[in-house]
Amino acid sequence: MNLEVCFSPAFYNLYQNPNAATVVVDVFRATTAICTAFDYGVKSIIPVTTLEEAQFYQDQGYLIAAERNGIKPDFADFGNSPFNFMQEGLEGKTIVYSTTNGTQAIQMAGASGHTVIGAFINISAVAEYLTTLNKDVIILCAGWKDRFSLEDAICSGALATKLLESGAFTSTCDSVTASIDLWRIASMNLMEYHRKFAHTHRLKNLMLDDVIEFCLSPDQTRTVPLYRNGVITDYRNL
Repeated sequence: MNLEVCFSPAFYNLYQNPNAATVVVDVFRATTAICTAFDYGVKSIIPVTTLEEAQFYQDQGYLIAAERNGIKPDFADFGNSPFNFMQEGLEGKTIVYSTTNGTQAIQMAGASGHTVIGAFINISAVAEYLTTLNKDVIILCAGWKDRFSLEDAICSGALATKLLESGAFTSTCDSVTASIDLWRIASMNLMEYHRKFAHTHRLKNLMLDDVIEFCLSPDQTRTVPLYRNGVITDYRNL
């Protein structure tokens, strides 16, 4: 099976393959938060592109998680931190979710035949799941407003390493090679290397950097969220 990495949603049309599985990675913080929500009992998540859509769903009685440029809108019940979902009372709930980068990338990837939510915290579970599909894989970095994002590229490299080491995948994609090289450098001391990330500084300036260590910690969960027909659910509950 073939493996590719797309470093920005702006380039996804060059990679799009309806017969492939697309893994969306938005480490800081959307895909990490989605995985955490399912680990704490959330039933499903509806990603939406605009805040207006989120407010429409709120009028229908849904809980809303949202952010723009890292900041939670006043009307939202939660922001974009995975810690928001580590609480009681969310079991069995459906949450409507809208973020600056991640939910847009998820909806874009929805045109593919199979869309998976990936992060460091579920990286091994995602790698194992992908090897069972018998499909080519595209790893899509959500980035920052269509720009390259180091944390997503490095996570993609970590996932690509696992997939290639499984023996189930091959690749001649330069983006795969670049992401693996970045991962090899960063993995020597990821908690130090993250100081180079632009998004680390954005979160720090907003006093939201308490999530960084959690977001960069591999294998905190076995959940593998899947996006199908406009809704994200944990594959373990299908």
